Amino acid sequence: MPKRILSGRVTSDKMDKTVTVLVARRVMHPLYKKFIRRSKKYAAHDELNTCKIGDTVRIEECTPISKRKTWTVISRNGDTVGDAASGNAA
Repeated sequence: MPKRILSGRVTSDKMDKTVTVLVARRVMHPLYKKFIRRSKKYAAHDELNTCKIGDTVRIEECTPISKRKTWTVISRNGDTVGDAASGNAA
């Protein structure tokens, strides 16, 4: 099965080698048929600590790195991140 890739905005970079990414999506309400926004935060691995708050990043699913970290940053503001090309950063 292919790895999922999501895009979102960095909301926190206070942790070492980890960023918090807010991923927003639009979902149609089942009764009212109106599109509403749903969002979720993911902890993603950032090996080189290059991502800053407000950056637009793409994250890819990977094997678990820690208890809540199962995503890796693969690109930042459209540019690929160094360790993403070599596969899993863990």
